[in-house]
Amino acid sequence: MRILHTSDWHLGRSFHREGMLTHQAAYVDHLLDVVASEEVDLVVVAGDVYDRALPHVDAVRLADETLARLAASRARVVLTSGNHDSAQRLGFSSRLIDAAGVFIRTDPRTVGTPVMLEDEHGPVAVHGIPYLDPDAVREPWGLPGRSHESALTEAMRRVRADLAGRSAATRSVVLAHAFVAGAQPSDSERDISVGGVSMVPTSVFDGVDYAALGHLHGRHTLTESVRYSGSPLAYSFSETDHRKGSWLVDLGPRGVTSTTFVEAPVPRRLARLRGRLEDLLVDPALAAHEDAWIQVTLTDTARPTQAMDRLRRRFPHTLVLGFESVAPGLGSLPAARTHGRTDHDIAREFMLELRGGPPEPDEAALLFRAVDSCCDDPDLDPGVG
Repeated sequence: MRILHTSDWHLGRSFHREGMLTHQAAYVDHLLDVVASEEVDLVVVAGDVYDRALPHVDAVRLADETLARLAASRARVVLTSGNHDSAQRLGFSSRLIDAAGVFIRTDPRTVGTPVMLEDEHGPVAVHGIPYLDPDAVREPWGLPGRSHESALTEAMRRVRADLAGRSAATRSVVLAHAFVAGAQPSDSERDISVGGVSMVPTSVFDGVDYAALGHLHGRHTLTESVRYSGSPLAYSFSETDHRKGSWLVDLGPRGVTSTTFVEAPVPRRLARLRGRLEDLLVDPALAAHEDAWIQVTLTDTARPTQAMDRLRRRFPHTLVLGFESVAPGLGSLPAARTHGRTDHDIAREFMLELRGGPPEPDEAALLFRAVDSCCDDPDLDPGVG
């Protein structure tokens, strides 16, 4: 059986106010092309189909179109809900949709009841575990603790109980949406920690032929049979160096026989630039980034005026601008350098010390007016320099 493992589509999400729906639709086209060209038998989607519990109507339309196209393809589909999805909304009419070969699993009560498929080597039990909120399942499942580890451990106990009653030839595929130890998160995932604890040990999935994980947006190989596909698109600049795509997994008679990472199309590259504004505007080595989405950190001693406008003349897709001055941090002048001096002189020197240069005339006038407004008796500090 050939499996395509994907997750974390986050349909409807934007990237620093840039709409991503067109790019998400392009990924769907790519996904369907891979299903056809690689003769995929099963597509597994490990959660976070949508970016929010109440998705925008255009995101719902794209999801509907995607599932309809997958239902018409050669592949079966097993899809689970993630922490961004509304389990009830995503799972609506799932029992009817099963008939089309698209199996949506969002209800914890179905954990332990697999989708049963067949290939030339025999049965394959596909267990779709939706995102499990520890608070929601603790009481009905009688969990000993309030943690993701407790919830997923109980879910896998139910999976193993089901597999124990099946023939030895049955192979197992599990979908789960969680933070599994050994993987590195990025900035774009929502925190799912409970009491500061969110990690689940990899050993929870021991004995499973393949565990298709979702939640983290970078691809990770935790073991040969436990993997994250990551999100198909970058959703934060912390993912600048990620390779996005999906895992193509071949399941033989005794488990996984091969895995290949299929890279997804990149709508626009990401780049993070750092330095003085004037240097960034003229550096020829940065020409390769002129069409990328850009995050810029400026290190000028004084904050440049109209920095974003000037950057966008060269880098029109600059989305994030930050400042990290190399000037000394805020502090105070020693008493010896303030004794017997006017407030105006002290303010001027403090600005010189902080910025490395004197204030401009209009800045000095504004600064002195501010000083005067704070003085108890402006006559004690005569004259504006």
